[in-house]
Amino acid sequence: MKKNIYHIIAIGWMAASLALFTHCNKFDQEPQGEWVDGDQGNVSGSFEADIFTLYGKLRGSDLVAGVPALAIHSFRSEDAEKGSTASDGVDHANMFDNFNYVATNGLINGYYSANYEVIHLSNTVLDKINKADQSTLTDSDKINRGEAHFFRAFAYFNLVRAFGEVPLINFRIYKDEDANKPKVSVDKIYELIDADLTAAESVLPRTWSAIYIGRLTWGAARSLHAKTYMMRSNWQAMYNASTDVINSGIYNLSTPYNKLFRESGENAPESILEVQCTANATYPQSDQVGSQFAQVQGVRGSGQWDLGWGWNCPTQLLADAFETGDPRKDETLLYFAKSETEANAMQPNTPYDEKPIAQAGVVNKYYNKKAYTDPALRRSYSRFGYWFNIRLIRYSDVLLMAAEAANELGNSAQALVYLEQVRARARAGNNSVLPAVTTTVQSDLRDAIRHERRIELAMEFDRFYDLVRWNIDVETLHNAGKTAYQTKHRLLPLPQAQIDRSNGVLIQNPNY
Repeated sequence: MKKNIYHIIAIGWMAASLALFTHCNKFDQEPQGEWVDGDQGNVSGSFEADIFTLYGKLRGSDLVAGVPALAIHSFRSEDAEKGSTASDGVDHANMFDNFNYVATNGLINGYYSANYEVIHLSNTVLDKINKADQSTLTDSDKINRGEAHFFRAFAYFNLVRAFGEVPLINFRIYKDEDANKPKVSVDKIYELIDADLTAAESVLPRTWSAIYIGRLTWGAARSLHAKTYMMRSNWQAMYNASTDVINSGIYNLSTPYNKLFRESGENAPESILEVQCTANATYPQSDQVGSQFAQVQGVRGSGQWDLGWGWNCPTQLLADAFETGDPRKDETLLYFAKSETEANAMQPNTPYDEKPIAQAGVVNKYYNKKAYTDPALRRSYSRFGYWFNIRLIRYSDVLLMAAEAANELGNSAQALVYLEQVRARARAGNNSVLPAVTTTVQSDLRDAIRHERRIELAMEFDRFYDLVRWNIDVETLHNAGKTAYQTKHRLLPLPQAQIDRSNGVLIQNPNY
């Protein structure tokens, strides 16, 4: 079917949910995040072709959806492991599970390059807008400027957390050599991030109409800003940003946790930043309209249970961390068997009553249920779930940021309010589980909030970085058996390929 440009603007990097379209749906669409020939005449702004490309890049396997991002954000914690079979990706297991860092690892180069692609394109958009006649800029153009600022901040936040000091490029690149710059301090990177997110917050709308589902908002920029303050332990700024989002009244936790990570829970009222994916008969492959997010984490089996690579798997340590009766456990862990006999003896997974059977040689005990796809859609489109949306920032994350900041600022009463909202949704009316936290002792409440972040946001994108910013990474990872970990492993080595290309301009991180 042919889409008009307004629907492409509406979804850019994303596909709208089934219920929001009357004449087309998530599984019957042109590629999102791309320009569609013949539709240019309807464009509402002058810079949206580049903006659509930025949205589309979020689905790329190197940025958030595939192995590089999952390895960097997830494998390095105690709650996740590479999984699959012992021989599959053994170099990556050594690198990210066992902290045998090597600068030639291909995943870090892919991640580094993908984020700089976003930065370079964002710079191009900003340069075009800034050179245009400012008196002729439309509201849409100004929103495009805000989107470009957001994407640049997003990419630099990825880079500064992963690598520390990196080159700061805030100008348009015309020749490759223009990008050959030395590293700058972490503080300088955060100065740009702060400026970019402040600029984005000033122009992005609070909400969009339904056909624009998933497009960047003020709430996404303000929430990301809170996360950047969180990484710096800037409690007051973190509290201000997170409570701004809470007090806006835009988001809520009305979606039950057991629906949240199913296809029916996409773009729920707590969705603040969600990468939109889709699939259709013409473009079933992930690089066109969807992502590899579900495929990379799908059950590694055969036949109907060949759902993917079986990477990024929950550990037993995570399974044991859930409080007794916490319903979130069964919404985070996907249980499986290794034979028909084992499958016959196990309880099926909800809500589809499935008993997956994985290869006998897999080393993991669980799969990530937050990437578990609907079997009816697997039968219709692909076993690999390319349509599955990626939740990047949720409202519960913002509530927990507000709770943590409030407690660190000495306001335990307010911290308890925000913490209880998250636990109340999780217990789903069953008052026999997840009792309300009542302590006002700062250290005890700190532990409770940290536990809640671990459980509520399990297998998402922040656990390793939480350990680092709390300065408990060495202790926690050593207790988990990852005794090779040292403080130097907080930062990855810069990719050797980038150092070689720089001809001595780019200097490797210390101790590598």
